[in-house]
Amino acid sequence: MKELMSTKEVARLLSINEKMVYTLISEKGLPATKITGKWLFPYHLVRQWIETHTQNIPATESRLPPYEGLLILAGSNDPLLEKTISLFNRRHPGHIAVFGNLGSMGGIAALRQNLCHIASSHLLQKDGAEYNFDFALKELSQMPVIVNFCRREQGLLLQRDNPRGISDVADLARPGVRIVNRPIGTGTRLLFDRELEKAGVRGSAIEGYNVEIAKHLDVGLEILSGRAHAAPGIRPVAALLGLYFIPIRWERYDLLMRKEKFFDKGIQLFLGMLHEPAFVKTADQLDGYDVTTSGKMLFPQDTGLQGPADPAPMASP
Repeated sequence: MKELMSTKEVARLLSINEKMVYTLISEKGLPATKITGKWLFPYHLVRQWIETHTQNIPATESRLPPYEGLLILAGSNDPLLEKTISLFNRRHPGHIAVFGNLGSMGGIAALRQNLCHIASSHLLQKDGAEYNFDFALKELSQMPVIVNFCRREQGLLLQRDNPRGISDVADLARPGVRIVNRPIGTGTRLLFDRELEKAGVRGSAIEGYNVEIAKHLDVGLEILSGRAHAAPGIRPVAALLGLYFIPIRWERYDLLMRKEKFFDKGIQLFLGMLHEPAFVKTADQLDGYDVTTSGKMLFPQDTGLQGPADPAPMASP
């Protein structure tokens, strides 16, 4: 579905005539904007408007039960997050943290469906400066609590010593260069596609562009094995596997939680670990991470929530 719909498309979506659409705009607050004399309707806002006006919603089995020791995280895959989950499981007997690798957009969708307690995400917004806020607002009925987990360096993973002399994303379209990619819906894929667009390169022009690998470490192993020459990825994987790395940008990698779940014991225990020396030591053992703002609450900033997160602006590494 495209981002903006016409009056006719909204009428078809709602199974009403076009005249009724205008009535809903004026009387029921149907989200719309008039551009060059025509009404246009943002699809995600129309969807939220439908959900808001839905009555007698049946209970769903997918809704999370009261917290009883099982902490579910879902979303973007990350080596430091995996190590932190292992640290949590060692530190807190009686609690178990598990992770579903769904990509950033999948994690936010799981949070909307009440399938997880924490979603991990690093989706770069169109302004090229902020992360996650716009995506969370589109997907959820209200903004979640957002806490920074870390910052990490994104770029291109290449074979050791870069034998093909690749210097930027444009070089990936050269004949004989083969890549693997991250799945659609991941923050790394979103950034990679933005960089290709800036360079004027079509993904279809790159061999292997449609070969999708689910985990960062597995992407690196494809390059290490020689099955691929390059891929979008993060510096920690390059350092772990001894691969060549071309940096693109430092990014913010966040944790998102529903406000009503924020005080669940498992969430508080997990967030509290982000301030512990053991977490910092774990991050220091991996290249490409900055944890100076880990555990900082990014939204809401003017809040009465008194968890372990401390409001503060992001800092440069």
